Amino acid sequence: MNVTRLHHVAYVVNDLDAALPVFTERYGLAVTIRELMPEQGVEAVMLGAGEGAVELIAPTDPESGVARYLEKRGEGLHHIAFEVEDLPAALDQLRAEGAELIDQAPRVGLGGHLIAFVHPKSGFGALTELVQAGH
Repeated sequence: MNVTRLHHVAYVVNDLDAALPVFTERYGLAVTIRELMPEQGVEAVMLGAGEGAVELIAPTDPESGVARYLEKRGEGLHHIAFEVEDLPAALDQLRAEGAELIDQAPRVGLGGHLIAFVHPKSGFGALTELVQAGH
């Protein structure tokens, strides 16, 4: 697998509108995408941060995985995302190495990027997202 860069770090928050000023006013980050993702029960915002980004995620459905995460762990860091050149090949490699995958195949994520998640059990307790480079 060829990780090309750190793509983003994601925070889960209760209220996007309350969290945004911390990142836009305090840290000077600019909103690049804001999108409702009803199939995942979330609304997400991507903020540019140099060559990487910060993603804020808030639940819109109380039954979503993000809502359950918030209830169990509270607000804070949710996942780290790495950009890869070939997502299907990266997933094949991880499977061959015995990694536990949440997504068995790439799916469309925020901003139309192809993404897949690796279970925290295979990432030292951290949820890891892989993002297809250039997509």
